[in-house]
Amino acid sequence: MEKYQKIHNSIVDNLELIDILENHEFNILEKDIKNVSLLIDELEFSTLLSGENDKLNCYLEIHPGAGGTESCDWASMLSRMYQRFFEIMNYKYDIIEEQRGEEAGIKSITFYIKGLYAFGYLKCEKGVHRLVRISPFDSNKRRHTSFASITITPEYNQDINIDIKENDLKIDVYHSSGAGGQSVNTTNSAVRITHLPTKIVVTCQNERSQLKNKDQAMKILKNKLYELEMKNMENKLNDLKGKIENINFGSQIRSYVLEPYKLIKDNRSGYEASNVTKVLDGELLPLIKSVLKMKGNYEKNS
Repeated sequence: MEKYQKIHNSIVDNLELIDILENHEFNILEKDIKNVSLLIDELEFSTLLSGENDKLNCYLEIHPGAGGTESCDWASMLSRMYQRFFEIMNYKYDIIEEQRGEEAGIKSITFYIKGLYAFGYLKCEKGVHRLVRISPFDSNKRRHTSFASITITPEYNQDINIDIKENDLKIDVYHSSGAGGQSVNTTNSAVRITHLPTKIVVTCQNERSQLKNKDQAMKILKNKLYELEMKNMENKLNDLKGKIENINFGSQIRSYVLEPYKLIKDNRSGYEASNVTKVLDGELLPLIKSVLKMKGNYEKNS
């Protein structure tokens, strides 16, 4: 309402000025008109982040696809890209779990991101990301295609009531493989929990205490189970409503081409950017906004 009122007051003030200004003085208003246009665009965009969970903190996971070192290195590049994006957005983040690749890159990494609309923005990144480049690991300098998947889970209200039976859990402890100090690496502080009925696996190794890592892993598991339950309910409602068409553009959401030309294309919105370096340095907002606007127009017309 404050944003709306600011725009409204600015328009009213300018209309009053038009009544008293001479024709040749209208250029005084040009700057104000541009500012009002920007504010209207900003207000319109904010309506696209009005989902029930959009304001929540979230977890972001990166997993390389098949391809060994190539995909692990691509996962590491994505990890760097998102960390730069978090910094640009002034989001605080922690690395909950990280497994390094055998030769290079990462086998998996989980971030906890804290900030207003963290889930609202990052939900657009869920899916498979494709990279095409000349491989730095290929002595013949051939072009390779690598894949990595991104999973986003909102941090739901901690009062959620999810019944987890002890018998449904398989809990493993192991040495932490990431950074964190001598005591982390020399004790079985890392925790892996497998929920047997759903086959959901969560890991945590950022804390020095095994107990704290277990608590954090259980927290993530509850969020994943709650999200699964919400999806099941949504699918049932869609079946009841007879919804045929769904916003699903395939698992491959975006391509990052570095060779033979430079281009990033989002396969959902059609947005293209030739400055690949800027995007890989965290400037994701234009891509994310294009997807949010596309989905907003889709829902409006459905």
